Amino acid sequence: MSPHTESLAGTLPFADRPVEKAPGHWVLARAGKTVLRPGGLALSTWALKRAVIPGSDVVEFAPGLGVTAAAIIGVGPASYVGVERDPNACARVDAIASGVGRCINADAGQTGLPDESADVVVGEAMLSMQGEKAKRAIMGEAARILRPGGRYVIHELAMRPDSIGEEPATEIRKALARAINVNARPLTVADWRRALEDVGLVVEETRMAPMALLKPGRMVADEGVFGALRIMRNVARDKDLRERVTTMARTFKKYDRHLCGVAIVARKPKENS
Repeated sequence: MSPHTESLAGTLPFADRPVEKAPGHWVLARAGKTVLRPGGLALSTWALKRAVIPGSDVVEFAPGLGVTAAAIIGVGPASYVGVERDPNACARVDAIASGVGRCINADAGQTGLPDESADVVVGEAMLSMQGEKAKRAIMGEAARILRPGGRYVIHELAMRPDSIGEEPATEIRKALARAINVNARPLTVADWRRALEDVGLVVEETRMAPMALLKPGRMVADEGVFGALRIMRNVARDKDLRERVTTMARTFKKYDRHLCGVAIVARKPKENS
């Protein structure tokens, strides 16, 4: 990586891994991108508002860089617990949460947190990277730690339309896996809803947004003008970054009409309801 790259690279997970082998979301983070959500900042903001965070005990799965953690803490939860598998990211989020909560180094599918200990569970752009068994384990863990009436809010990558065939869906998943170096397994919106219902949750609201992560308009909306310019400058200066980001952008563009971001608000039913 070029020494001129203006990013958080030195403090990030995979900072010592060659750019060509690092997961796509960390490659973008190295370039200086802070919003790594398929539906963008606006969809994340919508989802967090529906979560009703002020005064709630909140658990966040896979907080990563801590952008959502900072947003959660900024609106006054009663408590915050991040559950992060990467120790470097966990330490970063632990510092962000200091005074309000903590981050524990654990797997989202097996947190070790007590039953019915949270009012809200948040997970953004992390289930899409999991296989079917892991998805179900993570969703089941969210249901376990939620109190009756509690809310599980996710923001994930989805394929569309709901009627998409298995052959094109497999093609898209393979192309994404090659481009981002992660075995991405996005579902259709209907399948995301069904998966949440299968672990006993009730889906209350769903909203979609274009998957425009690397499009100029979305970059400015998510990062601001100066942030978008900084990212473009970093990518232009670093050949390895440029190659990876270009590959991702081409893949996203190729399957643009079949990809979107989806946010879903689900609730754990109250007893006797």
